[in-house]
Amino acid sequence: MTGSRAEAAYARAVTAFSTPTLDLLHGRFAPFVVASLTLLFHADRASVAVADAHAELGEVLDELRAAGHDEDDRKLPSGSARDVCRNWVRLGWLIQQIDDDVEVYRLSAHAVAALEISGRTGGGRTRVSNSRVRTLLDAVEHLSVSAEVDPVRRLSRLHAERDLLDAEIARIEESGHAEPADDEELLEEAENVLHLARELPADFTRVAESLRSMQRDVVAHLRRDERPTSEVLREYLQRAQDVMQSTPEGRAFAGALRLIGDPDRIDALTEQLRGLLDQPFARMLDGTQRAELDAIARRVELGVEEVLAAQRRASHVITGQVKTHDPLRDRQIDDLLRDVIAGLHGWVGPATAVDPVRSMPLIDLGHLRQTTSDIRPPRAPAPLADADDVDFLDHDTRAWGGPRYAELEAYVAGLGPDFDLAEAFREVPESARRPVDLLGLLEIAHRNGLTDGEGISTVEALRPDGTTRRFAFGTVIARSTKEDADE
Repeated sequence: MTGSRAEAAYARAVTAFSTPTLDLLHGRFAPFVVASLTLLFHADRASVAVADAHAELGEVLDELRAAGHDEDDRKLPSGSARDVCRNWVRLGWLIQQIDDDVEVYRLSAHAVAALEISGRTGGGRTRVSNSRVRTLLDAVEHLSVSAEVDPVRRLSRLHAERDLLDAEIARIEESGHAEPADDEELLEEAENVLHLARELPADFTRVAESLRSMQRDVVAHLRRDERPTSEVLREYLQRAQDVMQSTPEGRAFAGALRLIGDPDRIDALTEQLRGLLDQPFARMLDGTQRAELDAIARRVELGVEEVLAAQRRASHVITGQVKTHDPLRDRQIDDLLRDVIAGLHGWVGPATAVDPVRSMPLIDLGHLRQTTSDIRPPRAPAPLADADDVDFLDHDTRAWGGPRYAELEAYVAGLGPDFDLAEAFREVPESARRPVDLLGLLEIAHRNGLTDGEGISTVEALRPDGTTRRFAFGTVIARSTKEDADE
């Protein structure tokens, strides 16, 4: 083996062990980190509110310390749960973000991969089963068929598959029943399914993180861009629309989404898993395996939603940044700040002593005005104009005023003990038959006492400008004096 090959292999190993995934598994508190993250996050809980995570992790720390697991400094970290979570964020095991105005923690792709490795290693035996080998062979077969360009060979493969299917159909039709595989083989199949399902969360999280990384790169490049805004808009808005196609992981997920993004397919997967749990071989699975098998559909659904949410967030952030980004304005601000800093350096040289301002200077303002309505000093009002200088209008402005109470009260006093309000208003002189006088007459009738009738009365009021208005109201029988009302 040459030295270059050894050095290259060693460099790859160093790079692998410098990733947060292996750093988590080989850290001082690796068992505590794996156990805590497993308790905080599961298939139905992809994110945890920051306050809840701190409280739950604090309970875990208190319980383990009370049980004596902190005797060795390498077993449990020191500090509060909040300090521990912040350290995990710094190490790249947790992601802190805002979801629906709530600050939450999410597992990073490195943490998901570490938990998957830990669960696979500590979850029992790993065997080369018939199911796993057949999965590999089927994948190679499918890849070979998909890459085949010779129509004769492809037709030959399809005819062979059809012959096998026809033979199976004929056997079932002849026997009248289908023979399932034995329980041991079905158990191997189930373990293979669980093995494949454990890798899904890390894959989904890796896609979401690649989208978030692309979002940060776009925003960073946009802020450093010195091109015209219109050119930036065209390029980055197009990239925001095609955000899912901008990364290899995103393109791979887009292809997988066509298979698993259909709600009907997710529902069918859920029904198939529940049916499998009712089969006799499912009793050979332990409780953890049964729970994992039942949660596969939910894991797929949450993973798809996580990636789509990251896609929507990236599109929103990039579009908003592009719309508000103005390179010319940013350059002007940068130039202004540089001029201010340069002027400050010129004013305060390296050897210049500057006395600090220890208190603000005071000024004697004397007596201040207590009102701010008029800043001018008060003075006497202007004298009244002579009566000869007053201009009177030709028409009576009182006609546009309120009700003529005096005339109306005198008119009501001349009526009988009881009268119909509408008929009385029709007989009022024209000067007091305005709409406002109808209200005045109603007020006088209410004061003296009135009785509501069953019919509807209509009257026509005359406005001062000669126009008329018609009003309708419930029939009212009024009294002319208040004494009658008291009786």
